[in-house]
Amino acid sequence: MWVYRLKGTAAELDPLIPDLFDRGARGLEEREGEVLAYFPAPLDLPFGGVWEELPDEDWLSAWRRDLKPVRAGPFLVLAPWHPKEEEGIPLTIEPGMAFGTGHHETTRLALAALARHLRPGEKVLDLGTGSGILAIAAAKLGGEALGVDIDETVLPQAEENARRNGVGVRFLLGSLEEALPYGPFDLLVANLFAELHRELAPLYPKALAPGGRLLLTGILAEKATLVKEAMAREGFSLQEEEREGEWVLLAYGI
Repeated sequence: MWVYRLKGTAAELDPLIPDLFDRGARGLEEREGEVLAYFPAPLDLPFGGVWEELPDEDWLSAWRRDLKPVRAGPFLVLAPWHPKEEEGIPLTIEPGMAFGTGHHETTRLALAALARHLRPGEKVLDLGTGSGILAIAAAKLGGEALGVDIDETVLPQAEENARRNGVGVRFLLGSLEEALPYGPFDLLVANLFAELHRELAPLYPKALAPGGRLLLTGILAEKATLVKEAMAREGFSLQEEEREGEWVLLAYGI
């Protein structure tokens, strides 16, 4: 087995993910500052990564062994093979081609923020849903959740994760504009990179019901000012700022 190491974060490398799987990737793993794509053999890839051959152990078994449950706020994020032995609201998520297993700081920040801000019965939009973890968490907290993503390849996995967790979540192909007809939403959570939040800032007010709130993460601390300036221009008020490592979550009201 071979691993293709790409420098960058999951959010930054997200546009490459479908192409990696189209070219034969068997799995992905995010580590600090890089994303690892596992292949049965090296290929000529145009993405600037570095190949490394893995030892002859069963890499999938080793990966499963090393992937531990993650606690985020009241949630316990589990893979399907993890025993449910610890306290917490369980979120069983299949690690695979969609990012969002709770192992990244931005996902943990968003899960904890959902638990603080979401009230039962509220309509929730998870923008850039990926594995569906945030929409599923919202549903477990009593919200009416919609997950939307521009990558059609992740939606079947998100739907399967929702079934695995016993919650009803609707998933939609598209971005914020495609989700607007299903609103307005009481709470919008978006784990995207800072520049995309800045681009979407003029649309965020259109998605929210009166008194609606935003939970924005995927933001490097050094780029948080980009988002804050864009949100201030749209009349949003910063209610909360949380940080884990080099990542921040910004909570807004309007």
